[in-house]
Amino acid sequence: MVNLSLKTVLLRSTMLVGATAFAFPALAQTASGPGTPAATSAGQTTPDQTPEDSAEKDITVTGTLIKNANLTQSAPINVTTSEEIHLRQSNVAEELLRELPGAVANVGSAVNNGTGGSFFVDLRGLGPNRNIVLLNGTRIAPSGLAGQVDLNNIPLALVDRVEVLTGGASTTYGADAVAGVVNFVTKQDFAGAELNVSDQITEKGDGNYRRADLTIGGNFADGKGNAVVSLGYQNSEAVFQGNRPFSVQARNPVDGSLTGAGSSTAVPAVLSGYGGPTRQVDPVTGTLSTAAIQTFNFNPYNIFQTPFKRYNIFGQAHYEIAPDIQVYSEALFSKNTVSQIIAPSGSFTNTYSLPLSNPYIPAGVLSSLCAGAGLTAAQCTAAAAAKNPNDPAYKLINTQIRRRFVEQGNRLDDFTTTIFNAKGGVRGKITDAIDFDVYGAYGESENAARSSNQGLLSRLQQSLLSTNTTTCLTNTNGCVPINLFGPAGSISPASLAFVTPGSTLITTRSTLAQLHGQISGDIGYTSPFATDPISFAVGGEYRSYYASTSSDNASQTPGEILGSGGAAIDVAGRYNVQEAFTEVIVPLVQGKPGFELLQLEGGYRYSHYSLQGNTSTYKGGFQYAPVSGIKFRGTYNRAVRAPNINELFAPVTGGLGSLATDPCATFTSGGALKTGQALGNPATNANLRAVCIAQGATAANVNLIQDPSAQQPNITTGGNLGLKPETADTYTIGGVFQPTFLRNFSISADYYHILVRGAITTPSEGDVIASCFSTGQNPGLTVTGPCTSIKRNALNGQLDGSPNNPPGLPLTLSNLGRLATDGIDVVGNYSHDVGFAKLGLSVNANYTFHSRFKQSPTSLDRDCVSHYSTSCTSIQPKFSVNARSTLSFSSFDVSLLWRHLSGSTVEGDDPASATPAQLTGTAVGFYAPYSSIKSYDYFDLTGRVSVMENLDLTFTVQNLGNRQPPLVGQNIGATAFNSGNTYPSTYDALGRRYAISVRVRY
Repeated sequence: MVNLSLKTVLLRSTMLVGATAFAFPALAQTASGPGTPAATSAGQTTPDQTPEDSAEKDITVTGTLIKNANLTQSAPINVTTSEEIHLRQSNVAEELLRELPGAVANVGSAVNNGTGGSFFVDLRGLGPNRNIVLLNGTRIAPSGLAGQVDLNNIPLALVDRVEVLTGGASTTYGADAVAGVVNFVTKQDFAGAELNVSDQITEKGDGNYRRADLTIGGNFADGKGNAVVSLGYQNSEAVFQGNRPFSVQARNPVDGSLTGAGSSTAVPAVLSGYGGPTRQVDPVTGTLSTAAIQTFNFNPYNIFQTPFKRYNIFGQAHYEIAPDIQVYSEALFSKNTVSQIIAPSGSFTNTYSLPLSNPYIPAGVLSSLCAGAGLTAAQCTAAAAAKNPNDPAYKLINTQIRRRFVEQGNRLDDFTTTIFNAKGGVRGKITDAIDFDVYGAYGESENAARSSNQGLLSRLQQSLLSTNTTTCLTNTNGCVPINLFGPAGSISPASLAFVTPGSTLITTRSTLAQLHGQISGDIGYTSPFATDPISFAVGGEYRSYYASTSSDNASQTPGEILGSGGAAIDVAGRYNVQEAFTEVIVPLVQGKPGFELLQLEGGYRYSHYSLQGNTSTYKGGFQYAPVSGIKFRGTYNRAVRAPNINELFAPVTGGLGSLATDPCATFTSGGALKTGQALGNPATNANLRAVCIAQGATAANVNLIQDPSAQQPNITTGGNLGLKPETADTYTIGGVFQPTFLRNFSISADYYHILVRGAITTPSEGDVIASCFSTGQNPGLTVTGPCTSIKRNALNGQLDGSPNNPPGLPLTLSNLGRLATDGIDVVGNYSHDVGFAKLGLSVNANYTFHSRFKQSPTSLDRDCVSHYSTSCTSIQPKFSVNARSTLSFSSFDVSLLWRHLSGSTVEGDDPASATPAQLTGTAVGFYAPYSSIKSYDYFDLTGRVSVMENLDLTFTVQNLGNRQPPLVGQNIGATAFNSGNTYPSTYDALGRRYAISVRVRY
């Protein structure tokens, strides 16, 4: 194994060689010698490869199937090497990818209430279902029904480089590559052993993250074969929001106070829908208080870093069975557990039948319940004394009771994912100029979601029917009466044991089988004005998908698990696709005056889906270099994305969404009177009143409606077998400048544009509200189709309640959506010998002009760039930068990474969209400091020292300045991303962290 000097390795890891990022001859550049830095860009580099390497074998560049080391495609590719991953002390792939300029943070380690145990990448903000994740150019088994790859299973220890191509790549890889492709390429021909042990901890002393990886490989059969295996273990601990001063208490985004934030599922209990206004029990007086609700502060129970444990093994081998014929294989096994920790369970917005003779009802509360039911004082007294349901005075009332089980402790959800993926094939040469490659692959993924400390609705209802403190009306299952009307501590352990028995289980399985065959090479014909021949690839592919979800009886029963949303109904589906493809690269002119290079490329893929029929994709591109060091390039792609199994087969069911403000609400979820609403309230706006009643409110409760509890309305979702593949037109155009007069300097700029038509989308909650309430006060607001599709709880007129009661907001899948984004990527680099050290400077920047989402032709054309709201879920900065500077000495290196994020504002602050945004509740009356986020800068400092030839130590200080995250309040955005009063997936909520790793190589 070749030993490189420490400074050479570090400089390679921090420099972006023009080959891939700038579309100069890709993956065929001369590697930097000791002390000779390559061109750089913020840690995104081309692979280390010598001319001898490229002479021995052809290389396939991500984005094309043509194997030719002397040719490159026209689309720009960002490449991150294993050394950059090591410098950043990245533990999982999601951590690395979410910080790429142009990418948007998706579900990852900082998402607590909303994770399913899998981490995803979101290129260009178009969603994780619109990009493909590959391992050595091949798909791996997805993690669930949506067909997305869980990045937790990628074996980073053996990854040689990560190639990211943004823009359509469906012609090369088939459906889903609308926004682009992420290809993890493992180290080939690894010989030796490498042990890497690392540890990270925050300055607060929490969030410990331990990791160990061992990789062993070697050549055999006189160099004809090579085999390598990599073993890994990692374990991270939780960081609780209660351990950071800015997130100890949920903050009200309206006035910045601690009042009214949090959840109205609180302690003491809150009653609603009994015939009177929403009120909270006062255990001291035994009455329903007229004061504002004392909401429950769930922040201390939630976490900023999800606990994570993983065991993984990856192996690969190849062997030359005959001259120019090689068999190869690879296999991946990973088992990881992601834990979700959230606030205690409870009786959320559920409705119960409550006997007025329940022994725990305080006298003052009983009086209010009787008044709401229209009973006289005598009837109330008689009902309170009637213990037997056969007694004529016995009286049941329906009421919504919200009470948090603080006595129980946190709800725990452990998501254990087990994945196996294997690939085997044969490749070689047909002629000196034509290669073949045939492989098959199969993978299975299983995600077991086990929940504990969850209450069951049926058992709670059974307990509430009690008319004495010792036994229930029905006691065959050990029922224990429960006191929901007392202060914290009033629920007995026996009651909790009955209401929260054991754990629940939901298991999701998915499989992917593939068969791929192709031939590639050159046709033996060269343009009269070029030196390289025309290259091509042609072949076919078959893929078969299957996914299913199975769950226990409690999980399948709507609303049975308290606070879980809708039922997890069993579902299974499968489909297959057969494809044929071809690609061609044509060098027209090379090495001529005014035409250093003129090259064209094209491709076509035909796909037949067993459920959706036939689709076609195609691409075209060019490269033109008038002189050495200046190059212009452009690509066009017609991409497609077929609906996944979840979009096709998911049953119609209820769930929980995100909505800060209900236009029909007169009160906030904390019980405070709302003011300054665009439409007023039902008492002051007759048209609004009529609409609210048409949606399910009643004349008795229409003026008492509150915003959804914890900003989580009921929603109704489901699959649609009528969905068709969506189509996208993507193009990039740009140039590269690498002057001969300034050695080791390069800069590139590329404009990209992606437009998705017939997008498979659901409306956001804000879009559903705006479709009804955006027409103003008078006379436009009327009872129309979009308005009556919204269903309210008849008990209290609200949008929340037990799952499916009400159905709430319909989030229906359709092909009516339209997505569009465009922007500019800039990559620059420079390196120089300053005498006492080698200096490398690099920058990778993105400026996003637009990121638009329009659910239907009549919906709001929403632009989420630099905006946040319940509809613009994860923050997408308009301008973001990664820049790295490195000084390399003889045995020590120091490197500084700077990350910049431009500012953002609450959606609706832009006057162009103020009116519709106000009507969704995203821009009205928010606390001014929470309505915008200033630009943010982070610095990570890394030092690495070579202790001896085969041993090095790396020290990293992340968030060197200990920059605290911006505060925006608790419910200003979507639940999964707006957590702990900030956006922890975008901004660092952990604070300064220290990491150390020891690497031994032989």
